[in-house]
Amino acid sequence: MTTAIAALTKNQALVFETLARAKTPMSAYTILDQLRDNGFRAPLQVYRALDKLLDAGLIHRLESMNAFVACSHEQCHTAGLIAFAICENCGQVSEFADAAVSRHLTDWARDHKFNVAKTTIEIRGACNTCANA
Repeated sequence: MTTAIAALTKNQALVFETLARAKTPMSAYTILDQLRDNGFRAPLQVYRALDKLLDAGLIHRLESMNAFVACSHEQCHTAGLIAFAICENCGQVSEFADAAVSRHLTDWARDHKFNVAKTTIEIRGACNTCANA
């Protein structure tokens, strides 16, 4: 991952650093607002950087929230299936891989002759801190 980070353009690095510092997922417009002082003026600048960061495997898009998070597992792209637990109270996101779930989905796809292009699992609920509050 460090070689991918070294190859980033200025805008990509700024977007990545913003996501890496964030405590919760961020929309493209929230990123834009935080980077205005760095010369970002248009959403397209953010979306271009996000596309490259997604392609490089440095960030993930949370489909249900239309938001982005920095990748928290260096080996996640070799794990096959990545899942996210999203707290609906505080917005915390935990990224994890589960080999058993991945095997089950792979077996199902094979048995049903289904060609998987992408698998993202998002579990929504309450994190331990919020559940015990």
